[in-house]
Amino acid sequence: MSSPVERGDPAHEVVWAAPAPALDEPVPLAEGILWLRLALPFKLDHINLWLLDDGPSWTLVDTGYGDARTTAVWDALLAGGRLSGKPLGRILATHFHPDHLGQAGRLCRAFDLPLLMSRSEWLTGRMLQLDTSEEFVAAGLAQDRRAGLDPDLVARRRDRGNAYRPGVTPVPASIEILEAGDELAAGGSRWKVMIGRGHSPEMVTLYSAERRILIGADQLLPRITPVVGLWPTSPERDPLGSFVRSIEQYEALPEDVLVLPSHERPYRGLRPRLAQLRAHHRARLEETLALCHAPVTAAEVMAGLFTRELDLHQIGFALAETLAHLVALERQGRVVRRREASGVERWQAVAG
Repeated sequence: MSSPVERGDPAHEVVWAAPAPALDEPVPLAEGILWLRLALPFKLDHINLWLLDDGPSWTLVDTGYGDARTTAVWDALLAGGRLSGKPLGRILATHFHPDHLGQAGRLCRAFDLPLLMSRSEWLTGRMLQLDTSEEFVAAGLAQDRRAGLDPDLVARRRDRGNAYRPGVTPVPASIEILEAGDELAAGGSRWKVMIGRGHSPEMVTLYSAERRILIGADQLLPRITPVVGLWPTSPERDPLGSFVRSIEQYEALPEDVLVLPSHERPYRGLRPRLAQLRAHHRARLEETLALCHAPVTAAEVMAGLFTRELDLHQIGFALAETLAHLVALERQGRVVRRREASGVERWQAVAG
């Protein structure tokens, strides 16, 4: 659930650390670490997975989307000896989004593997994967109508139902829980769990101090910005505030840390990238505020922020991003929200 619908400035301070390998081919990135790129059926067309060499087996970090293509790739990899003839020993899912968790349930069941996740990510993924209720669809409908989306678009989004479920194989009923500050031995190193927030509730990132390597998941992408959105399941949160606060912890890492992101390529230049992420969202807040000079709906603000044509998949991200920025401005006392008798909400900048 990262999306190219919102981009920051080109990351000229970021130094690419390795060329991208071909899809479906695990390649050595560093001693004891394989890099595997898998295709995604979206505009953002790939995800990076990491395999950490534990001797007799591998720790797999993230799994790819739960579709037939990715299933076939994993079947071929595990049957063909392309992982040095070693099996998977455990799976770590950084967060609940389908491109990360999608294959975890199937692989865990097929090979009796433990799944490692933070509690909130596991609970969210398991809940969404199991949810077939009318209430789920109703919550999305209510958010879309409050936002003032066109009725035809509201109906098209309603008809998708729970779009999460098709991308995720059944999530295991138990996990090994990871929390901030935990240490994990994998790939011949010790990795400290650092929790990212905003893009998802409790995303696991992993830092090896001895190797100066950070598995940054979706929290620290090199060029695109991760989706920081407000979703129907938690309509009054402030995800943008959570995101900005949570990236502060990475400032303490060394200048030369190698970041392994879930999309695009490994890079160095984390501190400049953190500055870019903060500057991007500050600028985006100002753009959002400027669009609220008169009472406007979230749909109208979205149209001003995202000016190119979006597909149905991207519209969900764009609306969630727009609402997150409006709520952040509301928390700062810079806009007010009023609900009309129809239920549609309008946002307006505070004078002065």
